[in-house]
Amino acid sequence: MTGPLAPPAAARRARRRDRTVYLRSHPLLFALLCATRHRPVLRLGRTLLVHHPDAYREALTRIPLHRTAPGTTGAATSQLAGTATLFDQDGADHRTARRTLAPDLGATALPRLRPFWQALLAERIPALATGDLELVDLAAELAATTAAALTGTDTPPRQLAHAARETAAAAARDHLPGPRPRRSGPTAAEAAARLTALLPDPRHAVLAVTAVNTTVAALPRAVAWCADARLWPTVDATTAPALAAELLRLTAPSPLLPRAAAADATLAGHPVRTGDRLILVARHAARAHHRTPPADPAATQAVFGTGPHACPGAHLARAQLADTLLALAPHQPRVVRSRADRHAALPGYAELTLRRGTR
Repeated sequence: MTGPLAPPAAARRARRRDRTVYLRSHPLLFALLCATRHRPVLRLGRTLLVHHPDAYREALTRIPLHRTAPGTTGAATSQLAGTATLFDQDGADHRTARRTLAPDLGATALPRLRPFWQALLAERIPALATGDLELVDLAAELAATTAAALTGTDTPPRQLAHAARETAAAAARDHLPGPRPRRSGPTAAEAAARLTALLPDPRHAVLAVTAVNTTVAALPRAVAWCADARLWPTVDATTAPALAAELLRLTAPSPLLPRAAAADATLAGHPVRTGDRLILVARHAARAHHRTPPADPAATQAVFGTGPHACPGAHLARAQLADTLLALAPHQPRVVRSRADRHAALPGYAELTLRRGTR
């Protein structure tokens, strides 16, 4: 939507600000991904970088995946929960877990969960009428309020959000490809223990970590893009859902999916050996580096995975962002201060301050 609707200079400003989030959060990793994005599949030792949308979907739907191999999402969540979760299950167990989660995360959950985040938006966003609004804090509280409703915990949302973000950052240090920074903060095991102590069921830790960190990464970046591209006049109840989906495609808050092959296969003509590591670049599969929406609707879905491994919370994520855009639109806010988070698990802002704009 940033093509025909946004002035060219505004669209470039939106992309430029968002790009700095990637380059400052994980500079070496994303410099490598950017330099190799024109190669559909590129082998580096036992690691394959998968950029092309067709190869990305093929890897998720056709190649058997080792769900708990070191360095994968499944391994991280297994360590976090201490038991099998949606991310590290296969076959019938995986399908059963998805069916179990569907009532909590799918479209049918909206009537129950929406009032929680809408009440928070109604309470916090009017502050723009007289002052500034710190959006990262609001996104963290919104996500944790939703996570608390999903898990049944009575932990204060800010405390839950801090624990979930700390846990994800520690896990990312252990599992993301690239050089390991010197230790800062708790280990993954220490952070996970703190988080699970706040929840009624340790298995809920994965849900809390996923809900909080994806929202904190996605929502402020999407709002900043909307503000920089001057899209506020286009936001209404009719357009907000489609705009939310497009902003999530453009920002790709979960930019890559680390996986491992569980059997020999081929991918876009490249041989894949058992145990090979697959870095599936969701950002490029979603064509997030393209300014205009691609004709293929699968690109919009790519930021949430695809096939049996698609994120079951996609519907909630789009609805939360659409509601946030609708709540902000009357104020037409502009970004007055932004700072990328260099320690978070996902590329995002440590600080994003909004101020009421002029109509």
